[in-house]
Amino acid sequence: MANNQETRRASRYDAIIATLVGLCALCVSAYTAYMQRQQVRAMVWPILEFDSSNAPIHFTLANKGVGPAIIRHVIVKVDDQPVKNWKEALGRLLGPGEHLGSESDMSGRVFAAGESMTAFTPRDAENNPLNFDKSNPLWVKMNQDRFRVTVEICYCSTLDECWTLRGGGLTPSTTTETGRCPSPSATSFQQ
Repeated sequence: MANNQETRRASRYDAIIATLVGLCALCVSAYTAYMQRQQVRAMVWPILEFDSSNAPIHFTLANKGVGPAIIRHVIVKVDDQPVKNWKEALGRLLGPGEHLGSESDMSGRVFAAGESMTAFTPRDAENNPLNFDKSNPLWVKMNQDRFRVTVEICYCSTLDECWTLRGGGLTPSTTTETGRCPSPSATSFQQ
């Protein structure tokens, strides 16, 4: 009888130890899966930047992250008011009249890691970019007013994690995590 009790006690200890070992293995497995997910997220994390320059005057968009950025929604603003296209933006900046420029589509693009593009370049009456020239009144006006242009760009990674970039103007750019990008609306930028 004593042998039987000792055997049962030993079996209980074995079962408790096996259960603890199993729980530890489960915790290690869950932690490993979590860390692998974090590594994958870091490997596909896009970081968009929007900026302007004055030699020649142009607006650029670049992906400084390590993964592709899928651009889902773009809003371009002049003086915090949405514009539908670059022609309307130039009209607000320079007043009425015919204003020339060259543009590249931003909406619906997939930006590879390290990719950069010129989103818009205003041009003079001869269709030349506005190169640095303090004697050119158009260059002086655009150089001053380019800071009135801001953007809100919602973009996602290949894991469908999304962010909104608010950039341009005189304030530093900010990027905030977003649950999902908004659907196109009346304020969406159309190219």
